[in-house]
Amino acid sequence: MTTTLLNTTELGRTGMQITRIGFGAWAIGGGDWEFGWGPQDDDQSIAAIHRALDGGINWIDTAAAYGFGHSEEVVGRALAGVDERPYVFTKASLLEGPGRTVVHSLKRDSVLREAEASLRRLGVDAIDLYQIHWPNPESEIEEGWAALAELKEQGLVRHIGVSNFDVSQLELAQQIAPVESLQPQYSLIERGVENDVLPYAEAVGAGVIVYSPMGSGLLSGAMTPERINDLADSDWRKKDPRFNEPQLSEHLSLVERLREIAERHHTSVGAVAIAWTLRNPAVNGAIVGMRRPDQVDPLLAAASLELDGDDLALIEARP
Repeated sequence: MTTTLLNTTELGRTGMQITRIGFGAWAIGGGDWEFGWGPQDDDQSIAAIHRALDGGINWIDTAAAYGFGHSEEVVGRALAGVDERPYVFTKASLLEGPGRTVVHSLKRDSVLREAEASLRRLGVDAIDLYQIHWPNPESEIEEGWAALAELKEQGLVRHIGVSNFDVSQLELAQQIAPVESLQPQYSLIERGVENDVLPYAEAVGAGVIVYSPMGSGLLSGAMTPERINDLADSDWRKKDPRFNEPQLSEHLSLVERLREIAERHHTSVGAVAIAWTLRNPAVNGAIVGMRRPDQVDPLLAAASLELDGDDLALIEARP
């Protein structure tokens, strides 16, 4: 596969021209931690990354928490032999606790240690975008954000952003250093940020990259009750209310409407779900999780798919 040209846009005011979709590396962290996605083959992960880069994607979003370093290590391995390195984004603040559970810290020394470890695992001299993963503990937001600003001043990270922040937390951070980007969860089944967070980001010029635009696979078109039942016990989705009744039937009904639109545009259901998030004027890019190389090509179309009024009316229709 030869590299193709995907639509790009500037991420906020960072100067980084990013493709409208990026490679999401949550699932490739594996299943042996609190929010794992079940067993994952590293060679498949690397092949998926290479396929995405060949398809024109020019950024990867990972986090130290994904498999507690494993996702970053896999990304680092995948990029070791790449001539033209994509932008690499990662996150701090989630540490390994007892029994591979997540504990939170935004203490300065902890953030600086995390950045050093991420740089080593990723094999890069500087992280293109370093983000606070979660605003917890809230009492440490100012200390943690000041630490990210310090890392930027040192040149160890090029740009700094946050994930999962609400407007009040964004305003708190803005008093210390500009928030260059925001990463919220946003999809047709998680729309809460439409009302205040996205308008705020747009107003202050912060870039936005949304995660889980396919609802963690629920809107991919491939999810069925049988498949959910067969998910590994180490896959966090198996216990998520959205993947269980009574919510599941409502979500799968939405998927059938997306399927009708996908057939009209000769594309995949997942691409329609992703394209819906990209139509919001505040959104610069969508983080798309891909675990195998065969998952990549059907989703690349989302970068250029434009939904029309009929499509949107069908999406919003209630059964």
